[in-house]
Amino acid sequence: MVDIVERPTRLAAPPALPDAVAVPAAAGRTGRLLGLGARALHRSVAIVALAAVWEGAPRLGLVDRVFLPPLSEVLAAWWELLRSGQLAEHVGASLTRSLAGLGLAVLTAIPLGLLIGWYRPLAELLSPLLEVFRNTAALALLPVFVLILGLGETSKIALVLYACSWPILLNTIAGVKGVDPLLIRSARSMGLNHLRLFQKVILPAAVPTIFTGVRLAGAYSILVLVAAEMVGAKAGLGYLVNYAQYNFAIPDMYSGIITISAIGLVVNQLLVALERRFSTWRVDVSAG
Repeated sequence: MVDIVERPTRLAAPPALPDAVAVPAAAGRTGRLLGLGARALHRSVAIVALAAVWEGAPRLGLVDRVFLPPLSEVLAAWWELLRSGQLAEHVGASLTRSLAGLGLAVLTAIPLGLLIGWYRPLAELLSPLLEVFRNTAALALLPVFVLILGLGETSKIALVLYACSWPILLNTIAGVKGVDPLLIRSARSMGLNHLRLFQKVILPAAVPTIFTGVRLAGAYSILVLVAAEMVGAKAGLGYLVNYAQYNFAIPDMYSGIITISAIGLVVNQLLVALERRFSTWRVDVSAG
């Protein structure tokens, strides 16, 4: 009797995927890249047009290039300020003052706004005082801050703190008062105490409005500080712009202005990203 040894069956190799399957994936990536490029180009058209006008108008004699030099000369002056280290010194001084005032405003105005917005008797008590100070321009109080706190860093940080506190405070109050009462009643019916109610309902619902105030405060922190640095400062972007104007270094003056605009744009984008981080629960109804 002969034993018949069965040969092990060889596993068949999986069929190769047709090339047509990989084509849509590559086409999809290409389409996304083209879409991103088109959006970036669309958003930069206005800036490119402004740069072209700025460069061409002085060279064509449409404006006096003494008072408005071409953009290329301004960028060359900006690079020279950066290379020499002067620009970094002025930016560092301004950012230190601005971020210190903005941070103190966030730490003080948000808790106070939550308290005023939630506790009605306190809101009624402080409402006349808030109306008086909210309509008082921060720059109008600059001489007061200088007289009381001197020409040093304290007066400038205090002025930024004052200017940034109001948009944060008022938007926080509005955000708390704008919470849907049905949400509050539903949370209370489930037995949430005051602390959990604030954590689970009030704060998440008020976050978008609060961040609107923080973004406004971020812009104010730059604008008010630049004006304050033009008085009694020895460093800072406001001092740079003012000093360049008095010494008729017009390209340096525009370099400082461009730097101020760029910092304001970066600060706003960072705050937008931070708002998205704390508002991940929101659904964008405009998408799709």
